[in-house]
Amino acid sequence: MTNALTHKNRVLEHLGCRYPIVQAPMGWIARSQLASAVSNAGGFGVIETSSGEVENCAAEIKKMPELTDKPFGINLPLLFLRDRQMIDLVIASGVTFVTTSAGDPSKYVGVLKEAGITVYHAVPSVAGALKAAQAGVDGLVVEGTEGGGFKAPLEVGLHVLIQAIRNQTDLPIIAAGGIVDGIGMASAFAAGAEGIQMGTRFVSSAESPVHQNFKDSIIESDENGTWILNKTARPCIRALKTDLTREINAAGVMDMSALKGIKNLYFGGDMNAAPALAGQSVGLIDTVKTAKQIIDETITEFNTVCARMATQTF
Repeated sequence: MTNALTHKNRVLEHLGCRYPIVQAPMGWIARSQLASAVSNAGGFGVIETSSGEVENCAAEIKKMPELTDKPFGINLPLLFLRDRQMIDLVIASGVTFVTTSAGDPSKYVGVLKEAGITVYHAVPSVAGALKAAQAGVDGLVVEGTEGGGFKAPLEVGLHVLIQAIRNQTDLPIIAAGGIVDGIGMASAFAAGAEGIQMGTRFVSSAESPVHQNFKDSIIESDENGTWILNKTARPCIRALKTDLTREINAAGVMDMSALKGIKNLYFGGDMNAAPALAGQSVGLIDTVKTAKQIIDETITEFNTVCARMATQTF
């Protein structure tokens, strides 16, 4: 089979893995069990730190070399860092790739790069991309409104966003939001990306640590199965339609306290304990698959789509 990724790919060079498929850093979910499965399958696993559980996250990072000999990374949500403790932990871990998000990357990008770490910053807008580029990041994770979790209130679709950012900067782009397969990967590459990030697809994977109720809710949802909530305040999020989120949507406002039961949702299976963060891609997911199946099928379909499109000239 011809591999459409045999040409120069800057994201692959930065990641050091086989395929430019990154697992999103979902709080509490993106830990060693899931991240190692993604890395072992040829993708790029990422350990979260957004949970703020420094000791637990440190333990998960230490577990990774026992579970995989493949590269992995760590995410740093900058707004939630109270001090340099997590930065120092990341530098001491020996990882060579970090994604930063939720804040100004200029505060820490210098110290991370001085430690030999490649830094990609997550952005939801052209303005954010230009600010990150000026800060000296090595690449961008471009997040369209289709993705789950914390969102910008302005709903800009992934492909418009990739193209608009590509018109302003040549930094390598990892596309995020609504991608679950090779078709989504190929379309993101056509728009200017060199890698993809998947969150909801991996949340519903066999190795995901979340309760089966959450996985079943993703599988049972259609393309209209999510809300964008709290557009006029913070946090603005995309989440599954549940009894709880219907109430929040009707009220038009929520605060961070709505998320205090998130671990009971993730691991206890109470779908109304908190908003169930998920992307529009729930409408494209109909079964639980292993991380290896997800990645293998994505790459096979990507190559098939690229080969087919190469014959479509007018």
